Amino acid sequence: MQIHTEAIVISALKYSEADLIVKCYTQTSGLKTYLLRGILKSKKGKFKTSMFQPLTQLEIDANHKDKGTLEYMQEAKVVYTYRSLHTNVVKSTLVLFLSEILKNAIQEEEQNESLYQFLKNSMNWLDEHSEIANFHLLFMLKLTQYLGFYPDDSDMDHLYFNMLEGVFQDSKTNNYCVEGYNVSVLQQFLQVKWEDIQNIKLSKEKRSDFLNMIILYFQLHIESFKKPKSLAVFHEIFN
Repeated sequence: MQIHTEAIVISALKYSEADLIVKCYTQTSGLKTYLLRGILKSKKGKFKTSMFQPLTQLEIDANHKDKGTLEYMQEAKVVYTYRSLHTNVVKSTLVLFLSEILKNAIQEEEQNESLYQFLKNSMNWLDEHSEIANFHLLFMLKLTQYLGFYPDDSDMDHLYFNMLEGVFQDSKTNNYCVEGYNVSVLQQFLQVKWEDIQNIKLSKEKRSDFLNMIILYFQLHIESFKKPKSLAVFHEIFN
Protein backbone atom coordinates (compact mmCIF):
# COMPACT_ATOMS: atom_id res chain seq x y z
CA MET A 1 0.00 0.00 0.00
CA GLN A 2 1.36 3.40 -1.00
CA ILE A 3 1.28 5.85 1.90
CA HIS A 4 1.87 9.60 2.10
CA THR A 5 2.00 10.73 5.70
CA GLU A 6 3.64 12.84 8.33
CA ALA A 7 5.89 10.92 10.71
CA ILE A 8 7.95 11.53 13.84
CA VAL A 9 11.27 9.71 14.16
CA ILE A 10 11.44 7.61 17.31
CA SER A 11 14.83 5.95 16.82
CA ALA A 12 17.51 5.14 14.24
CA LEU A 13 19.80 2.13 14.60
CA LYS A 14 22.81 1.31 12.43
CA TYR A 15 22.41 -2.00 10.63
CA SER A 16 25.32 -3.70 8.85
CA GLU A 17 27.88 -1.36 7.29
CA ALA A 18 25.74 1.32 5.69
CA ASP A 19 22.07 0.78 6.54
CA LEU A 20 19.74 2.32 9.11
CA ILE A 21 16.69 0.80 10.74
CA VAL A 22 14.39 3.71 11.55
CA LYS A 23 11.31 3.59 13.76
CA CYS A 24 8.73 6.31 13.10
CA TYR A 25 5.38 7.11 14.59
CA THR A 26 3.28 7.91 11.55
CA GLN A 27 0.13 9.98 11.41
CA THR A 28 -1.77 7.44 9.31
CA SER A 29 -0.45 4.06 10.45
CA GLY A 30 0.97 4.31 13.96
CA LEU A 31 4.39 2.81 14.64
CA LYS A 32 6.32 1.67 11.58
CA THR A 33 9.89 0.46 11.07
CA TYR A 34 11.84 1.18 7.89
CA LEU A 35 15.07 -0.20 6.45
CA LEU A 36 17.08 2.53 4.71
CA ARG A 37 19.79 0.89 2.65
CA GLY A 38 23.16 2.53 2.00
CA ILE A 39 22.29 5.78 3.78
CA LEU A 40 25.47 5.83 5.87
CA LYS A 41 27.79 5.66 2.86
CA SER A 42 25.90 7.54 0.19
CA LYS A 43 26.60 11.28 -0.04
CA LYS A 44 24.32 11.88 -2.99
CA GLY A 45 21.35 9.77 -1.93
CA LYS A 46 17.86 11.12 -1.35
CA PHE A 47 18.12 10.48 2.39
CA LYS A 48 20.46 12.27 4.81
CA THR A 49 21.25 10.83 8.23
CA SER A 50 20.47 14.21 9.81
CA MET A 51 16.83 13.73 8.79
CA PHE A 52 16.52 10.81 11.19
CA GLN A 53 17.60 12.40 14.45
CA PRO A 54 15.22 11.52 17.31
CA LEU A 55 11.83 13.27 17.21
CA THR A 56 12.45 14.92 13.83
CA GLN A 57 9.17 15.65 12.06
CA LEU A 58 9.04 14.30 8.52
CA GLU A 59 6.71 13.98 5.58
CA ILE A 60 7.24 10.62 3.89
CA ASP A 61 6.14 8.48 0.99
CA ALA A 62 6.34 4.80 1.80
CA ASN A 63 5.20 1.35 0.77
CA HIS A 64 3.58 -0.44 3.71
CA LYS A 65 3.08 -4.20 3.59
CA ASP A 66 1.48 -4.09 7.05
CA LYS A 67 2.79 -7.54 7.96
CA GLY A 68 4.90 -6.54 10.95
CA THR A 69 8.07 -6.56 8.85
CA LEU A 70 10.45 -3.80 7.79
CA GLU A 71 8.73 -1.29 5.50
CA TYR A 72 10.12 0.60 2.50
CA MET A 73 10.47 4.40 2.57
CA GLN A 74 10.63 6.01 -0.84
CA GLU A 75 10.87 9.72 -0.07
CA ALA A 76 11.25 11.91 3.01
CA LYS A 77 11.56 15.57 3.83
CA VAL A 78 11.70 17.55 7.07
CA VAL A 79 8.45 19.44 7.57
CA TYR A 80 9.33 21.30 10.77
CA THR A 81 12.85 22.59 11.34
CA TYR A 82 13.62 22.77 15.04
CA ARG A 83 15.43 25.87 16.23
CA SER A 84 16.92 24.45 19.41
CA LEU A 85 15.89 20.83 19.99
CA HIS A 86 19.01 19.28 18.47
CA THR A 87 21.49 22.08 19.18
CA ASN A 88 20.81 23.01 22.81
CA VAL A 89 22.69 20.52 25.03
CA VAL A 90 19.96 20.24 27.66
CA LYS A 91 17.19 19.87 25.09
CA SER A 92 19.10 17.35 22.98
CA THR A 93 19.69 15.23 26.09
CA LEU A 94 16.01 15.51 26.91
CA VAL A 95 15.12 14.48 23.35
CA LEU A 96 17.27 11.34 23.57
CA PHE A 97 15.63 10.41 26.86
CA LEU A 98 12.07 11.00 25.64
CA SER A 99 12.67 9.15 22.39
CA GLU A 100 13.77 6.12 24.42
CA ILE A 101 10.64 6.43 26.56
CA LEU A 102 8.51 6.48 23.41
CA LYS A 103 10.40 3.55 21.86
CA ASN A 104 9.70 1.46 24.96
CA ALA A 105 6.12 2.64 25.46
CA ILE A 106 4.46 2.88 22.04
CA GLN A 107 3.66 -0.43 20.39
CA GLU A 108 0.51 0.09 18.35
CA GLU A 109 0.70 -0.25 14.57
CA GLU A 110 -2.55 1.56 13.89
CA GLN A 111 -3.63 5.13 13.44
CA ASN A 112 -4.00 7.25 16.57
CA GLU A 113 -4.44 10.83 15.45
CA SER A 114 -4.70 12.25 18.96
CA LEU A 115 -1.42 10.64 20.05
CA TYR A 116 0.31 11.87 16.91
CA GLN A 117 -0.89 15.44 17.46
CA PHE A 118 0.17 15.27 21.12
CA LEU A 119 3.71 14.26 20.16
CA LYS A 120 3.92 16.87 17.44
CA ASN A 121 2.56 19.74 19.55
CA SER A 122 4.66 18.79 22.59
CA MET A 123 7.90 18.80 20.59
CA ASN A 124 7.02 22.14 19.02
CA TRP A 125 6.36 23.57 22.49
CA LEU A 126 9.67 22.24 23.79
CA ASP A 127 11.51 23.71 20.83
CA GLU A 128 10.01 27.15 21.37
CA HIS A 129 10.38 27.52 25.17
CA SER A 130 13.30 27.86 27.56
CA GLU A 131 11.66 27.10 30.94
CA ILE A 132 11.70 23.33 30.52
CA ALA A 133 12.96 21.84 33.79
CA ASN A 134 9.66 20.03 34.37
CA PHE A 135 8.77 19.32 30.75
CA HIS A 136 9.59 15.60 30.78
CA LEU A 137 7.47 15.00 33.88
CA LEU A 138 4.32 16.55 32.44
CA PHE A 139 5.02 14.99 29.04
CA MET A 140 5.20 11.49 30.50
CA LEU A 141 2.05 11.99 32.57
CA LYS A 142 0.12 13.29 29.57
CA LEU A 143 1.45 10.44 27.45
CA THR A 144 -0.35 7.98 29.73
CA GLN A 145 -3.66 9.45 28.52
CA TYR A 146 -2.98 8.00 25.07
CA LEU A 147 -1.57 4.73 26.38
CA GLY A 148 -4.57 3.95 28.56
CA PHE A 149 -3.41 4.40 32.16
CA TYR A 150 -3.76 8.08 32.97
CA PRO A 151 -4.22 8.58 36.74
CA ASP A 152 -7.83 9.05 37.83
CA ASP A 153 -7.89 12.75 38.74
CA SER A 154 -11.59 12.92 39.60
CA ASP A 155 -10.94 12.65 43.36
CA MET A 156 -7.36 13.53 44.29
CA ASP A 157 -7.89 14.60 47.91
CA HIS A 158 -6.40 11.45 49.46
CA LEU A 159 -3.13 10.52 51.17
CA TYR A 160 -2.08 7.67 48.87
CA PHE A 161 -1.72 7.10 45.16
CA ASN A 162 -2.20 3.48 44.14
CA MET A 163 0.10 3.00 41.14
CA LEU A 164 -1.34 -0.40 40.26
CA GLU A 165 -4.88 0.95 39.96
CA GLY A 166 -4.03 4.52 39.00
CA VAL A 167 -6.25 6.02 41.70
CA PHE A 168 -5.94 8.14 44.84
CA GLN A 169 -7.13 6.52 48.07
CA ASP A 170 -7.18 6.91 51.84
CA SER A 171 -5.29 3.76 52.82
CA LYS A 172 -2.40 1.61 51.66
CA THR A 173 -3.67 -1.56 49.97
CA ASN A 174 -0.50 -2.85 48.27
CA ASN A 175 3.24 -2.26 48.04
CA TYR A 176 2.79 0.17 45.16
CA CYS A 177 0.81 2.74 47.11
CA VAL A 178 2.91 5.89 47.48
CA GLU A 179 2.39 8.73 49.91
CA GLY A 180 3.97 11.98 50.97
CA TYR A 181 5.77 14.48 48.77
CA ASN A 182 5.45 12.55 45.50
CA VAL A 183 1.68 12.42 45.88
CA SER A 184 1.60 16.18 46.36
CA VAL A 185 3.77 16.68 43.26
CA LEU A 186 1.57 14.34 41.24
CA GLN A 187 -1.52 16.29 42.26
CA GLN A 188 0.13 19.50 41.07
CA PHE A 189 1.14 18.08 37.70
CA LEU A 190 -2.33 16.67 37.08
CA GLN A 191 -3.72 20.20 37.31
CA VAL A 192 -1.02 22.28 35.62
CA LYS A 193 -0.97 23.63 32.05
CA TRP A 194 2.12 23.62 29.83
CA GLU A 195 2.68 27.34 30.19
CA ASP A 196 2.73 27.06 34.00
CA ILE A 197 5.05 24.08 34.52
CA GLN A 198 7.88 26.34 35.71
CA ASN A 199 5.68 27.30 38.68
CA ILE A 200 6.11 23.83 40.16
CA LYS A 201 9.32 24.24 42.14
CA LEU A 202 11.37 21.08 42.64
CA SER A 203 14.92 20.48 43.80
CA LYS A 204 16.97 18.22 41.54
CA GLU A 205 16.65 15.42 44.11
CA LYS A 206 12.85 15.74 44.28
CA ARG A 207 12.57 15.97 40.49
CA SER A 208 14.70 12.85 40.12
CA ASP A 209 12.68 11.00 42.75
CA PHE A 210 9.39 11.89 41.09
CA LEU A 211 10.72 10.83 37.67
CA ASN A 212 11.70 7.45 39.10
CA MET A 213 8.14 7.07 40.38
CA ILE A 214 6.69 7.82 36.94
CA ILE A 215 9.07 5.33 35.31
CA LEU A 216 7.91 2.67 37.77
CA TYR A 217 4.32 3.62 36.93
CA PHE A 218 5.08 2.93 33.25
CA GLN A 219 6.73 -0.39 34.14
CA LEU A 220 3.66 -1.48 36.08
CA HIS A 221 1.30 -0.75 33.20
CA ILE A 222 3.39 -1.68 30.14
CA GLU A 223 4.68 -5.23 30.41
CA SER A 224 7.65 -4.78 28.08
CA PHE A 225 8.64 -1.32 29.29
CA LYS A 226 12.30 -1.04 30.28
CA LYS A 227 14.02 1.63 32.34
CA PRO A 228 15.73 3.93 29.81
CA LYS A 229 19.45 3.34 29.37
CA SER A 230 19.89 7.10 29.01
CA LEU A 231 18.47 7.77 32.48
CA ALA A 232 21.86 8.12 34.22
CA VAL A 233 23.17 10.56 31.61
CA PHE A 234 19.90 12.42 31.69
CA HIS A 235 20.11 12.89 35.47
CA GLU A 236 23.73 14.03 35.24
CA ILE A 237 23.16 16.68 32.57
CA PHE A 238 19.57 17.77 33.10
CA ASN A 239 19.72 18.24 36.86
